[in-house]
Amino acid sequence: MKRFLTALAVSAVAATGTMAQDLPVIRAATLKIGTVNWELQTIVDQGFDEAHGFELELQPYADNGATRIAVEGGEADMAVADWIWVARQRAAGKDYTVIPYSRAVGGVVVPDGSDAKTLADLEGGKIGIAGGPLDKSWLILRAYAEQEEGFDLKAGTEQVFGAPPLIFKSALGGDYAGAINFWHFLAKMKAEGMRELISVETAATALGLDPDVPLLGYYFKDSFLAEHEGLAQAFFDASRDAKEHLSDPAAWEAIRPMMNAGSDAQFDQLRTDWLAGVPERAPVDSEAAGKLLALMGELGGEELVGQASVVPDGLFASVE
Repeated sequence: MKRFLTALAVSAVAATGTMAQDLPVIRAATLKIGTVNWELQTIVDQGFDEAHGFELELQPYADNGATRIAVEGGEADMAVADWIWVARQRAAGKDYTVIPYSRAVGGVVVPDGSDAKTLADLEGGKIGIAGGPLDKSWLILRAYAEQEEGFDLKAGTEQVFGAPPLIFKSALGGDYAGAINFWHFLAKMKAEGMRELISVETAATALGLDPDVPLLGYYFKDSFLAEHEGLAQAFFDASRDAKEHLSDPAAWEAIRPMMNAGSDAQFDQLRTDWLAGVPERAPVDSEAAGKLLALMGELGGEELVGQASVVPDGLFASVE
């Protein structure tokens, strides 16, 4: 009997392994220290991928450029980008499509002792900006300052562009009157005592944009998804399962080692701001997305949006 049960157990394990091998594989190109790993690793650790009929493999890369090359060259099946960039690629002929991921965006923070109450109060000072002159948060905040305060944020301040870690360090050192950074760096900056002057979400709402439109998405090639019917919905379901799992504060202990939080305060703020960026479970509103794309085209021109003057057909995958 004991020998029979042992043989049965081995057979069950072998069968499970065979089933897992038969599942379609999604190779995700991610940044080694990217925040998307928090969700994707949760999918893997909790088995949400296999529960929805696929296997997720994480492939770390050094920078965003490398993840894009990996997808384009067929070395990976999926990566994360803002959908405006994906729209530009699709308008140029690439068959990329987007599955919603996050609406987490940045804002402007100022030193704790700053008297600034509006963007106009930053006049004459330096603003540290992660990225470059076409950073989308910067463009939205410029439009907001012009519309709501009659203030030319670009002409009225000195901009210092740099990599997110540099802006983070310099801002904490008091080098800037205000700073714009990626959401996770801003979370740490707030945890270290800096104050949010205005969020991009607030600015976007004032401009008539829908802040619930997720800016970040997982992008795949249409051709890859066409080979695996139902995979887009399956991946979206797994993504939503991970988000639901992470709504439990206790679940964050498993991913804390990869969060690069330097203190409990940073950890708590990162968790709070990540959860605030979780979009509602719904198809992307193409009309609302079109308004944002039009504004980006107006402010950033072809250098930012390329030939994507409107939301390209098929940009957003049909998931719900």
